[in-house]
Amino acid sequence: MRKIILMVFVMSLFLRTGAGECAQTQDAQAIVEASFNYMREKTSVSTVEMIIYRPDWKRAMTIKAWTKGQDQSIFWIISPPKDKGNGTLKKKREMWIYNPKVNRVIKLPPSMMSQAWMGSDFSNDDLSKTDSLLTDYVHIIIGTETHEGKNVYVIKSMPKPEAPVVWGMQQLKIREDHIFLEQEFYDEDLQPVKILTTKKIGMMGKKLFPRVWKMQKTGVEDEYTVMEYTELSFNVKVPRNLFSVSSLKTPRR
Repeated sequence: MRKIILMVFVMSLFLRTGAGECAQTQDAQAIVEASFNYMREKTSVSTVEMIIYRPDWKRAMTIKAWTKGQDQSIFWIISPPKDKGNGTLKKKREMWIYNPKVNRVIKLPPSMMSQAWMGSDFSNDDLSKTDSLLTDYVHIIIGTETHEGKNVYVIKSMPKPEAPVVWGMQQLKIREDHIFLEQEFYDEDLQPVKILTTKKIGMMGKKLFPRVWKMQKTGVEDEYTVMEYTELSFNVKVPRNLFSVSSLKTPRR
């Protein structure tokens, strides 16, 4: 189904306006890549407060995370005590998790990448934020908006044939200064499933950055997860061999 949808999508680009649409697709790819690199830089170190909201309860965690390039990330829960030390490593398309209670590292199969991370509305793949969006999708600008006086590109992202992804489509909103504003996820029938929105844009890590990221299921008002950055630094020196399976058993501060 996904392959058929993408073929129709790509063919329509040529039938409607030919080379003009192809140039627009290239521009959209450049916009997405520039935003991705802006949000990660060469390396990053952050501390994030995550709160999971449900109708009758809420749960809070503090996460320490490192990223390097477009496809490496590692993070640990540093509070509360009962979850402290749980670690997650993502390298390219592979992911491992560490549970200190059983002192065991487990490699996640691809089928688990879309599963909820620690019961939140973010999946394992959402939190790692590696380069799947850049390599597995075809992007095209479908409209423009404004936000705080700046242009915003509305971009439709369709998965490439045979791409190992679960989403039938994504729709992005990226500001002209590379700020990532919104990411909406659709299933293979192109029905909306969940949406990620950002807000409280201010200076962090010596540049503008959205402090708050909210993931919410479509049509569900009282179930969502909020991540708020409390510390953020870019282009810092990271420990050698940090992004390795052996590092998961030794949380960094």
